[in-house]
Amino acid sequence: MAKSLLLTGYPGIGKTTIIKQVATALGDRAGGFYTEEILGPGGRQGFMLFTLRGKQAIVAHKDLRDAQFPRVGRYGVDVGSLDRVGVRALRRAMGEHQIVVVDEIGTLTLYSRAFQDTLMEALMGRYHVIGTIAAGPHPEGDAFRVLAQVEVREVDRRNRDGMAERIAKWVAANVTGERPKGGGTPGI
Repeated sequence: MAKSLLLTGYPGIGKTTIIKQVATALGDRAGGFYTEEILGPGGRQGFMLFTLRGKQAIVAHKDLRDAQFPRVGRYGVDVGSLDRVGVRALRRAMGEHQIVVVDEIGTLTLYSRAFQDTLMEALMGRYHVIGTIAAGPHPEGDAFRVLAQVEVREVDRRNRDGMAERIAKWVAANVTGERPKGGGTPGI
């Protein structure tokens, strides 16, 4: 039985919205982070990371042009900010025995070796992870998909409504050990 759940799906399908709903429902039982677009004149300017404890950091932005920032499309990636804020939030969640929430296992976050190592530790250890992973193939990201303790579910237009509630039932059955009425293990 899987102890961690990763949602996948194409950009804009609602994965982050679902993760935020799940994190809100879990309250103090969850720690980690989610990401959101930074919008401005001319559309998306970059990406902001928000921890479940209220900290935030810009992890990618079109104005990060220095050679120290790896490029993903038109965005420079601030790996240092990701490590200082995002990886620290994951480590804190692990240290406090919370459910580890990680939104956006993808090209931006996978530039960080510390992120990769911390996520693998969480997935391979005694921790429960609920997160999102990019839909397309990615050599480093694919390593997380194939772990036996990870269940991967695709989010699409047909199943996204009510997904947060189904995940809450999955958490009850797979993390807290509660059994749903009527028996069986709830599906996502």
